[in-house]
Amino acid sequence: MSEHIHKYEDGLKRCRWPGKDELYINYHDTEWGVPVFGDDEMFERIALEGFQAGLSWITILKRREGFRKAFKNFEVSKVAKLTEKDVEKLMLNEGIIRNRAKIVSTINNAKLVQNLQKEDISISDVVWNFAPKKKTSATKEFQWKATSPESDAMSKELRKLGFGFVGSTTMYALMQATGLINDHAPGCFRRSELN
Repeated sequence: MSEHIHKYEDGLKRCRWPGKDELYINYHDTEWGVPVFGDDEMFERIALEGFQAGLSWITILKRREGFRKAFKNFEVSKVAKLTEKDVEKLMLNEGIIRNRAKIVSTINNAKLVQNLQKEDISISDVVWNFAPKKKTSATKEFQWKATSPESDAMSKELRKLGFGFVGSTTMYALMQATGLINDHAPGCFRRSELN
């Protein structure tokens, strides 16, 4: 069996990265790699990936409900209205990652999404414009990558628009999570289900 695949206790072969954590396994099985559309939905993923920068994804996943509560279910219009006073409250919120730069960036990113919407541009469409032509990662000599030409280009475009915490590695993780690319390892039961 590949170094990227593990046969779990339930008999299914999965990507090795979820380990034994039930929350992580459920995320792998039901959400990772499933196409995401809609501005609030994509904004949530961009925000969470931004908070994840420098941390493990499980750290974010375990606080996801805390993030949703703190950031108004990631409704763009509500997050865009958050003030400096709200930033101070969020800095005291133990249910999220209390990083001022990431909190401020999330609010600013919401304002940028709103500005795009005023021009009839969807952040979901902006992201999906960078989907690679070949959705499933190569089987031969499979390796999880940190970036791709598409994530480089997406990062560059979003930075040009003023978005923060959208580096190429973060954007590649977004692409994996939101179904722009099927990066389940060869042999994982989800790889063929998502093709």
